[in-house]
Amino acid sequence: MPLHGDAATLLATAAAVEIGSSHPLAQAILARAEAEGVTVPQATTATAIPGRGARADIAGETWHVGAPHMAAEAGVLGEVDRATVGALETTGKTVVATFTADRLLGLIALRDEPRADAAEAVAALKRMGITSVMLTGDNPVTAHAIAEGLGIEARAGLPPEDKVAEVRALAREAHVMMVGDGINDAPALATAHLGIAMGSGTHVALETADGALLRDRVMDVAGQIRLARATMANIRQNVAIALGLKGVFLVTTLIGLTGLWIAVMADTGATVLVTMNALRLVRFRTERRGR
Repeated sequence: MPLHGDAATLLATAAAVEIGSSHPLAQAILARAEAEGVTVPQATTATAIPGRGARADIAGETWHVGAPHMAAEAGVLGEVDRATVGALETTGKTVVATFTADRLLGLIALRDEPRADAAEAVAALKRMGITSVMLTGDNPVTAHAIAEGLGIEARAGLPPEDKVAEVRALAREAHVMMVGDGINDAPALATAHLGIAMGSGTHVALETADGALLRDRVMDVAGQIRLARATMANIRQNVAIALGLKGVFLVTTLIGLTGLWIAVMADTGATVLVTMNALRLVRFRTERRGR
């Protein structure tokens, strides 16, 4: 929605500022600019502003692309513009402003849709007794609209430091696994008991997380938890088998019912049994539904 100039200028300017950014909203702006064939000007000194937006110099002028409150702080978001932002946000859209220190070029409305398998993944986690909470920097209206469709709680308008605070609060009540993919998620990924980065995540998220999903599917989160639970159950079974056999033959050897060689063979047999039991995990399918 251009306010000073045309739509092509607004899109080109926003794309120039966002070039090089891996944020989903930035990628959406860049994709739209490419689809419409607009000429993107050269930008320099591009800088990300965590939880707020980005800025860059274009033709000697510093441009910002970010949340409307940034434009309001700069004094370039008028009352009519605020009303426009509010109207767009009530429809579940995220609004970003493109502006300089003295003028607002325009507003761009985007809708950050959940991943295709997000609802299925949330349902699978719920069946496993795991509660999901969405932490996002998006405005509350957009966040709650998406969360309602997924059937989860949303905590919105969170910059990186507030995501960390929320994770710490949750960690006082339960074990927390944080799943994220962006720069803004990295501090929370490091704070959680277990941080998991999506396969398409930023380098910062991938380096900070404890693990990463090779495929960019939310359902893999539930699948990996199933595998982890199956592995722990297998380990407990193997420990019980090994110690149980050793205990039995220790007692029977001491009372003279079995000899040393029988005990040695039993120990070797226990090794074979636990190995065969562990190999069952090779056929484990993480896509199974339920627990």
